[in-house]
Amino acid sequence: MKIVVCVKQVPDTAAQVVVENGQVSWGDAPLVINPWDEYAVEAALQLAQAQGRDVVALSLGNEGETEALKHALAMGCNEAILISDPALAAADNVAAARVLAAAIARIGDVDLAFFGRQAVDSDTGMLPAQVARVMGWPALIQAASIAEVDGDSIQVERDMEEGRQVVKAPLPAVVSVTKDIGEPRYPSFMGIRKAARAQIPVWGLGELGIEAPQASVAWPTLLNPPKREVTTEIIDGASPQEIAEKLADKLIAEKVL
Repeated sequence: MKIVVCVKQVPDTAAQVVVENGQVSWGDAPLVINPWDEYAVEAALQLAQAQGRDVVALSLGNEGETEALKHALAMGCNEAILISDPALAAADNVAAARVLAAAIARIGDVDLAFFGRQAVDSDTGMLPAQVARVMGWPALIQAASIAEVDGDSIQVERDMEEGRQVVKAPLPAVVSVTKDIGEPRYPSFMGIRKAARAQIPVWGLGELGIEAPQASVAWPTLLNPPKREVTTEIIDGASPQEIAEKLADKLIAEKVL
């Protein structure tokens, strides 16, 4: 059986993202693997090493956007596949989920699909559950650890606000992971060399045997957020009580209270 780990290429988190001529731009900032997806790769590799499986890295993006896939290969993934098609230029989460589900089905012999918790550019965190819904697989979201995987089921501990929740589901399944799953390994020198030489196949909608799915959300207009002028005022006083009274008067005058 195979494990698929879905990764996304995103702008570096230090990039200054702006709207230029109606299009999102991050200037000269490099494109990197989504930081959350590194944890998904680590989880997939740990499980693969324990059970002797192959790990396939899968990404949806523009042709040539292979940095995330090469990073996954350098970490230790066995294969990498890029899904790219001009018809997917406006794909949203719903459309992306259908395309990724079709690709996982085409890979075949897959019983686990790993995702990071969310992508740092869109920040929705919905894609893992949407892929699971399309495929009819259970969705184990925000897994902090993998307790057990046997031939028929998987058991994980999920991060909850109140603590941890133990969940068990039959295979095949979709799993999204948090940082608690384990610190991602550094790519080895040999892994980096292997990734640099790798010929990554590109699948279009024709190879997947599907038509372009319709996006449910569109962005007809993109604008930069309005600039906000921020001023700081230090309130002095002879005592904490005097300072508090001045602060209260100021808040009332500014109609905050």
